[in-house]
Amino acid sequence: MLDLSGRTALVIGATEGIGRATALAFAAAGANVFAAGLGAERGRSLETEIRSGGRVGAAFMEADVTREADVKAVVDAAAARFGRIHAAVNNAGTEGGFGPVQDQTSEVFDRIINVNLRGVWHGLKYQLPHMLAHGGGAIVNTASSAGIQPIANVAIYSASKHAVVGLTKATALEVARSNIRVNAVAPGPVNTGLLHRMVAGHVDLSVIAESVPMGRISEPEEIARAIVWLCSDAASYLTGHVLAADGGLTVG
Repeated sequence: MLDLSGRTALVIGATEGIGRATALAFAAAGANVFAAGLGAERGRSLETEIRSGGRVGAAFMEADVTREADVKAVVDAAAARFGRIHAAVNNAGTEGGFGPVQDQTSEVFDRIINVNLRGVWHGLKYQLPHMLAHGGGAIVNTASSAGIQPIANVAIYSASKHAVVGLTKATALEVARSNIRVNAVAPGPVNTGLLHRMVAGHVDLSVIAESVPMGRISEPEEIARAIVWLCSDAASYLTGHVLAADGGLTVG
């Protein structure tokens, strides 16, 4: 178990799936957790669950990552509550429509790009100045195996995750001499609402599992452990890296 006692983790996109599992994993490692995302009821439930352990502090703020003011408010509130943000995770994402790229609408395109790419940029825009002013930190952006190896019928989603990979790598270069590490995790198929919504009525989950070399879909907790590790001192020499937590899906 990694020991992050005395540190604070900010998890944006924390109310379900990978984000929720990540917030809980940070708490299990001893970090205070400031969680943000959509769904006040789910967020308050997460805050209560973390606090019930009695070991670390927790707080939640509802926020829409497509709104720059919301993300700024989250970073400001996390800093005010815990003093310093040592680790930040930009996890909010949406799946968009399934089907040929020419059949997608402008509304779908804008929603996917605004959440998956603009949302990550908003996080970086306000997390980086805080970390620059406080001696460093670690940031992990949630990309996808679809951001490494394109997937047909989710072209816009795949494009958004390719963009997250590029944004992560370029940002890592910008702050590499400032004791700030910026990495990305690229999950394969994960047993979350996002995956279920993305393929519902189009692809059976058993077919997806069979396409993975390890022969199964991952659980959110497996991705969460990778994210916490990337934010820990155990990954102190990693920056600009995209960790493919995908059961071997992109190896070929």
